[in-house]
Order: sequence, then structure tokens, then C-alpha cells
Amino acid sequence: MDKIIVYVDDADHAQQLLAPLVARSPAARQHWVLVACAPRMTHRVSKWVSHSARESWRTKWADKLFAQIIATVGLSSAQVTTVLAKGPLAELTEQLQADLQANGSRTAPVMDARKPRSTEAAPQPLTPRAATELAPKPSQSSHWPRVLGSVLTGCGTLWVLALD
Repeated sequence: MDKIIVYVDDADHAQQLLAPLVARSPAARQHWVLVACAPRMTHRVSKWVSHSARESWRTKWADKLFAQIIATVGLSSAQVTTVLAKGPLAELTEQLQADLQANGSRTAPVMDARKPRSTEAAPQPLTPRAATELAPKPSQSSHWPRVLGSVLTGCGTLWVLALD
């Protein structure tokens, strides 16, 4: 049985990516592990909504997402396991792979079927080394043009005052 781990956050986008995979091989031979990645809530939400209410909303959101994906993609005849991501995806992937290997399976391929945040490429975060490389390097003579400009301005002001 082929096992596939899929990260999803939008049913329409996931359908476009998963439909060709489901059509390619019989669904009865596949075991899909669907992982719902709920949208992030702002830190201000905690002011108005309790933790249990947030968790309840996330669970309902994930159940609705799973129902849409299973119905639209045609996974009803396949074996489907649903998981709600509650932490970093890297750790969850390692845990899922370890669980699958413990059951005697080989490592499962991981597919990211989450909807991109924007159409343009997201900027890569700067590493500390890259940030220091991009920072302007102070030179020893960089303050002299400012000092010289201030001195000349002061002399010009004194000259104008002296002529009056």
C-alpha cells in the first residue's frame, strides 16, 4: 500500500494538485495522511477568545476541510488518516514518518498542497551572516565630509554676520 503525507490548507487548491495523483493509480492501493494546517490567528485573538474556543474552531475547520477534500478529490475509496497540525511541520513530519516506519512501512513521500500566500515569491529570511554582509560598513573617513560641511557652514555664517 502506497502511503502519502499531504499538507493542506485550502480544499480547492488541494483538489487541483491531488486529482492527477488519485487518477494515476487506484485509490484502493493508497493510504493518504492528510494534515490540516489551520490559518494562524493574531496574538490579539486571545484577548477575546478562550484557548478552548480556538481549539474547537480549529477542529471544526479541519473537519470541514477534510470532508471537502475527500468528497471532491475522490478519496472515499482510499484509506485516509486525518491529522490536525498543532506545531512545527518539520517535527510533525518526523513523527509521522517514524510512526509509518514503526508499522513496517517505508518512508512516505511528503507533498505540500498548501495554497501559496501570494503570487510573487516570498523574500527569503536573512541569516545572521547575510544580515551582517548587507549592513553598511563604517569607514574611518566617513565622518569627515560631515564635519567639513559643518565647519564650512559655520565659517560662512560667521562671515555673513561679520559683514553686517
